[in-house]
Amino acid sequence: MTVATSDKGPPSRLRRWVITPVLNQLKQGTSPEKLSWSISLGITLGIFPIMGSTSLVCFLAGYFLKLNQPLLHLFKTFTYPFHIAFIIIFIRLGQRMNGVAPLEFSIKELVAKFRESPLEFAGEFGMAALYGIEAWAMTSVLLIPLIYYISLPILKRLSRKRQEAVTIQIES
Repeated sequence: MTVATSDKGPPSRLRRWVITPVLNQLKQGTSPEKLSWSISLGITLGIFPIMGSTSLVCFLAGYFLKLNQPLLHLFKTFTYPFHIAFIIIFIRLGQRMNGVAPLEFSIKELVAKFRESPLEFAGEFGMAALYGIEAWAMTSVLLIPLIYYISLPILKRLSRKRQEAVTIQIES
C-alpha cells in the first residue's frame, strides 16, 4: 500500500488507514457498490453480540457474498470498541423484547465465567446470547441499508474523481 505524503508532513491516520485502502480498492477495479456493501456489513457484523465471533462471521459473509475481505475486516476492526459496549445493550434489548427479566452481569464477569467453565457459561448465558443476537438481527435490518446508502454516494464520487484524474493523465 502506498501512502502519498505532502509538504504538510505524514498523512493523517484517517487517510492512511481508511481513505487510502478504499482508494486502492477503487483503483483495482472494485465497484463502489461492492465496497459499500463491504463497509456496511463490516460495521454491522463488527457489532455482532457474541465475543470472539466477528472475524469468522465477517469472513463467511465476505466469502459467500463475494465481498472485499480486507475492507470488510478493516471496518469490523474499527467497530471493536462499539462491539464491547453493544453486547450488553443487545442482550438487554433482546430480553426486553421477549419480556424476560434481565440477568445481572458485567463484561468482566462474563469473561471470568467463560474462562472458568465454558460449558457452564453456555448453560447460564446461552439464552441471553440468543436474545442479544435477536436484537442485533432486528437492528441490522435497518443498519445495513442505512450505512450502504450513506457510503455509496461517497464512494461513487471518489470513483468518479479517480476516473477523471486517470483520464486527465492519459490525455496529457
